[in-house]
Amino acid sequence: MKTILSYLRPHALRVAAGVTVKFTAAVLELLLPLLLAHIIDDCVPAQDLAAIRRAGGLMLLMAFGAALCNITANRMAAWVSMDVTRQLRRDLYHRTLTLSQAQLDRFSVSSLVSRLTNDTYHVHQMFDKIQRGGIRAPMLVLGGLTLTFFQAPPLALVQLAVCSATFFAIWLVTRQGIPRYTRAQEAMDTVVRIIRENASGVRVIKALACQGRERERFAAASRASREAEENAGRIMAAANPLSDFLLNLGLVLVVLAGALLVNQRQLASGQIVAFLSYFTIIQTATLGLAKLFVKYSKGVASARRIQAVLLAPEDQTARLPSGPEPQGPELGMENASFSYLGVEPDLSGASFYLNKGETLGILGPTGAGKTTLISLLLRLYDADEGLVWAGGQDISTLRREDLRDRFGVVFQSEALLNDSVYENISFLRDLPRENVIAAAKTAQAWEFIEALPDGLDTRLDIRGANLSGGQRQRLLIARALAARPGTLVLDSADSALDYRTAAALHAAIRRDCPGVTLVIISERVASLREANRILVLEDGVITAQGTHRELLQTCRRYRRMAKLQMGELE
Repeated sequence: MKTILSYLRPHALRVAAGVTVKFTAAVLELLLPLLLAHIIDDCVPAQDLAAIRRAGGLMLLMAFGAALCNITANRMAAWVSMDVTRQLRRDLYHRTLTLSQAQLDRFSVSSLVSRLTNDTYHVHQMFDKIQRGGIRAPMLVLGGLTLTFFQAPPLALVQLAVCSATFFAIWLVTRQGIPRYTRAQEAMDTVVRIIRENASGVRVIKALACQGRERERFAAASRASREAEENAGRIMAAANPLSDFLLNLGLVLVVLAGALLVNQRQLASGQIVAFLSYFTIIQTATLGLAKLFVKYSKGVASARRIQAVLLAPEDQTARLPSGPEPQGPELGMENASFSYLGVEPDLSGASFYLNKGETLGILGPTGAGKTTLISLLLRLYDADEGLVWAGGQDISTLRREDLRDRFGVVFQSEALLNDSVYENISFLRDLPRENVIAAAKTAQAWEFIEALPDGLDTRLDIRGANLSGGQRQRLLIARALAARPGTLVLDSADSALDYRTAAALHAAIRRDCPGVTLVIISERVASLREANRILVLEDGVITAQGTHRELLQTCRRYRRMAKLQMGELE
C-alpha cells in the first residue's frame, strides 16, 4: 500500500484543506445537541423567547455551515481521488508497456487489463470514500464520545463499550474480506480473458459453430466470478447487521440508564436529549464506517494487485561489460538454449551467424521453435544459456530501446488500429508521408491503398475488418519497413499472399532496402531459396543449415518439402 499511498503526496495540501473543512463541519454538527440542551434546560424553563430565537437561529446557521463545509470537502475529495486515479492508471499503463515478455506471461494480459480498469476503479472508490467518510466519521465518533463524558460519564461508558465492540467486529470482518476480494478480482481476470479471446476470435468461433461452447465457458467463468464476489460480499455484509445490533443494544441500555438517572434527578431532561442526539450521531457515523470498510477492503485488495505490477523489477536491463566486448556477427547465436516453463528446452543449442545485408531463412513444422528463436533475437526473452548477437554485440549489453530500434518486425498475428491507413503504417511514430508511401510501395500495398476511397486517409475498421487477409499483411509489412530498420523480421508474413505477390514483395525488399539484414520465417521454400543461410528446425533443434542448394543435397526434410511445393529435385 505504501506505493499507492505515495500518489497522495502531491495533493497533501488539498487533502489537508479537506480534512480541515471536514473537521469544521464535524465541530458544527457536534455543537448542535449542546445548543438544543441549552434551549430545553435553560431557555424553556425561563420562558426566554428571545434566547430561544437566538439559539434556534444559531443552530440553523450552524446546520447550513456544516452542510456547506461537507459539500466543499466532498468536492475536494472527488477532485483528489480522480487525479490520483488518473496518475495511477497512467503509471500502471506505462509500466505495463515496459514489462518484459516473461513478466507479461506471468501476469497475463487479461489480468493487466483488469488491473487497469476494475482495480483502479476500486482504488478510486477507496480514496474517495476515505476522504469523505473516513475523516468525518471518526471525528464525529471521538468528538461525540468526548462530549458525552462531560454530559453523563456513566452513559458515556456504555456508549464507549458499544463502540469498541462494534469497531472490533468491523475489524474482524474486514480482515476476512480483503483476501476474498483478492480472489474475486482474480476470478474477474478469467472473465476478461474469455471476453478478449471471443472478441478477437469471433470469426473462427462462428465458422466452427462454437457459439454454444463459448457461451457455456463464459457462463462458467461468470458464475465463478459471481460466487467469489458473493463469498466476499457475505463476509462484508455481516458488518452492517452486526453493527446495527450492537448499536441498538447500546441505545436500549442508554435509554434505560438515562431514565433511571433522570428519575433520580442526577441528569437533566435536556442532557438526556443531547445525549440521545450524540448517540444518534455516533450510531450514524459508525454505520458509515462499516460501509466504508467494504470499499476499503476492495480498495486494498486492488491496490496490492496494482502495486505488484508497479514494483515488478526491471529484469532485462543492459549488462555493463566487465572488459572489452568481443565483436560478433551482425546477427547470430552461440549455443543458445531457452525454456518457457523451465522443464524441457523449447530451443536447444542454437548456433548460426549472419553478416550485415544477408538474408536468413527459417523453416520448420509448427512448434519447432521458429518464433522462439526470433523472440530471443529481439530479447523478448533472455536465453537461459549461450549468447545472442545483434549488430555485432551481445544483446544483453544493449539497452532495450537501442536493440528494438534495429529491428522492424511483422509477427504472425498483429492488430490494426481503428484509424487511418497512414496511422496504421506510421504507428504513432509521426513518420513523413513520403516514407509511408515508399514503404507501402515496397510492401506491394500502394496499389490497393490508392483504390481506397480516401487513399492513405481511409479509416480502417477495428482489426482491419474491411480489408482482406493479404491486404492486412501488406500493411503490417509496410509498418515494419516505414522506419527503415537495419534488420527486418518477417514471421510468416506472406502466408496470406499468393505466390506472385510474395515473390514481388521479396524482390522489392531486396531492391528498395539495400543493406538491410533480412530474417524470413516461412513454410514456403520459394520464399527462402534466395537466402544466404537457411535454418531447418525440428523440436527446438537446428537440424540443418546452409544455402538452398546445399540443403537440397544434405537435408532430407528440406528436399522433400522442396519437391512437394516446387517439384524441384536436384
